[in-house]
Amino acid sequence: MSDDNNKNWECLPGEIVTDIFLRLPIKSIIICTSVSKTWRRLIQNPAFISTHLIHHSNTSHNFLLSRLCLQHHQEFYTLHNEDDPDFTQHTKFDSPFQAPKSKYYYGTFRVVGMCNGLLCLVDDDILTDINKLFLWNPCVRKFLKLPDPNIISFTLGEFTASIGFGFDPKTNDYKVVMVVTLLYRLHHSRSRPMVTVYSLSTGKWRMFKDHVVPTCAVRGREPQAFVNGALHWLAWKRTNDRKFHPFVLVLDLGDEIFSEISLPEFPGYTCESAEALGTSVSVYGNSIALFHNGNYSFERQHFSGCLNIWVMKEYGVASSWTNVLTTIDQDRGGGVPRALGFKRNGEVVLLKDGGQIILWNPESQNIKHLRITGYQYSFVGSYVKSLVLLDKSTKGVVTY
Repeated sequence: MSDDNNKNWECLPGEIVTDIFLRLPIKSIIICTSVSKTWRRLIQNPAFISTHLIHHSNTSHNFLLSRLCLQHHQEFYTLHNEDDPDFTQHTKFDSPFQAPKSKYYYGTFRVVGMCNGLLCLVDDDILTDINKLFLWNPCVRKFLKLPDPNIISFTLGEFTASIGFGFDPKTNDYKVVMVVTLLYRLHHSRSRPMVTVYSLSTGKWRMFKDHVVPTCAVRGREPQAFVNGALHWLAWKRTNDRKFHPFVLVLDLGDEIFSEISLPEFPGYTCESAEALGTSVSVYGNSIALFHNGNYSFERQHFSGCLNIWVMKEYGVASSWTNVLTTIDQDRGGGVPRALGFKRNGEVVLLKDGGQIILWNPESQNIKHLRITGYQYSFVGSYVKSLVLLDKSTKGVVTY
């Protein structure tokens, strides 16, 4: 840019320059950070990043899908226009992460959660107790490797860890929460999981005090749902009749207080083999949904029985649970489809046993085959392109 043009831009009111930048594609905005120090300060200002996020949250119609390249056994991520009936792919993000591979481990990462354009990923190494955690913004090509959490198996024994990720609007901070259930306590009625939280603003993990955590168990690797400023997991309590009582465990990221949401009644609700139930929670607009994928057959290596989908019409009101889908295994042993999530219009994204991804419309009952192949840990969700992490030039943030 010439000196004369630079002076002309410098004379423009700040609000006009800001409005211009808000209308630019993210790639162009990043290029503008190299034009002048003034522009860089404006674009990397947390206030502008927040304004940009709000602006694009209201206009975004992107849908993210995580997939797996079978040839290289490497994840990649695609963006699709939710308003496009053909679900056309318009953007592809290749993963910058390489997990170690071994004879028994393929070296893959799975998405823990997604919020404001930021993805939280964990390596899927089942042979180690401590997993690698990353926060990644593919739009600005930046990621952050989180420090190891302050919970290790050498002092605790074997455990299962479930991870959640979300945004705390009260402190304008992103948090990663790890809920650890000690396996030797799994069948104890008074057992409490250990909970630790990572704060992006501090860059550190912090343990919750025992008395604030309810008595329950949370299965590792279960999907969680972040909605209304809170994380939601499927959890169990051991009742006096020695059966498992499932419920939704809720953690408000603002006040860091736990609460519970009751589940609807469905077959297998109080089953002794609760760990074999393929049940998880999902985001449903500004509320939550329950996916009950039947019972897992270890012999056939898939879920069989019924797929039940329940949605909570009024958030937090247990009586508003509504069953929107019940389907039986009609593939003669081929397994029932697994629900992955919802589009904004209410359509359900399903993963068939063979890996094919399909859409099901609850209103019309129509099914659409997308001709897209997913995999065991495919993740779906509405995605907002953002500048989050662009202001983090230090504290371990890597640009690639």
